[in-house]
Amino acid sequence: MVESVKAASDVYSPVSGKIIVGNAALATQPELVNQDPYGAGWLFRVQTDLPLDAASLMSAADYEKYLADEAK
Repeated sequence: MVESVKAASDVYSPVSGKIIVGNAALATQPELVNQDPYGAGWLFRVQTDLPLDAASLMSAADYEKYLADEAK
């Protein structure tokens, strides 16, 4: 769950597994999530339950298109 002053939201992951580390920098700089989500704004690292074929996951561009299509 991600919490802010105004809201709390669930975080959905495309893989299942165990969270092995969280991004401690977000405790003092939560704006990193929006400013640099693919760099310093990462949320957590996951050790997957099963071997993962990263090529089977959506790219950022594909995910943006998926969200736009869902909003229609």
